[in-house]
Amino acid sequence: MKSFLSLVLFTSAFFACSKTTTEPTANTVATAAPAATSAPAAPVPSPPAATAAATKPSSPGASTLHPALLSPAHLNEKAPAVFKAKFTTSKGDFVVEVHRDWAPNGADRFYNLVKAGFFDDTRFFRAIEGFMVQFGINGDPAVNTIWQNENISDDSVTQSNKRGFVTFAQRNTPNTRSTQVFINYSDNKNLDGMRFAPFGQVVKGMDVVDSLYKGYGEGAPGGAGPNQGLIQSQGNAYLDTGFPKLDAIKAAVIASK
Repeated sequence: MKSFLSLVLFTSAFFACSKTTTEPTANTVATAAPAATSAPAAPVPSPPAATAAATKPSSPGASTLHPALLSPAHLNEKAPAVFKAKFTTSKGDFVVEVHRDWAPNGADRFYNLVKAGFFDDTRFFRAIEGFMVQFGINGDPAVNTIWQNENISDDSVTQSNKRGFVTFAQRNTPNTRSTQVFINYSDNKNLDGMRFAPFGQVVKGMDVVDSLYKGYGEGAPGGAGPNQGLIQSQGNAYLDTGFPKLDAIKAAVIASK
């Protein structure tokens, strides 16, 4: 419960000033860890500095961004009934299978974000052992400014937040899901009654998801991990300087099969 509360609080704090995530609430989970309310993640052996640096892509410049990322209103395509998204990361690949009937609004938003390259060259900024791993803050501050209030309406919770299921983070108020997403490491059924609606699940590469770096733990104000507000305002430059061991999403694409 502590982790969940911190996720919600982190999201609210981020949008209020310097977002910090706690529970897997839509924008909170995605933006920062549950500062004061969630327990810190257990330290995990870190990869050699040289290796970590070598596997991370460089931050993109504004000129390389998909034009649609600067115009959220155009990213409104209806997702297929079922589709797969392949994530290539610094630890390997994993595949998310999305079922639109589980959470239509979440599925559509995820589909459009993947197609437009929103998750490319981003970091898994919050990974809590036994709870979840969160991502979905762009590496470019200009993109974050545009997207931070581009929220979608809540979906009914039709699936449980079981291990491997994928869900949007949110603030502690309704209809505040935007771009932050988390993958459940455990069966977090306590989230089901808090508007967290899974839209897909990892069907391949869960071992890769399990291996993502967890050594930094929760972010401010309760922990020493990445501060979501600073990620939003400074992007990859902040994370790569202060938290170089974080694993990265190199690219995410809609898989052909």
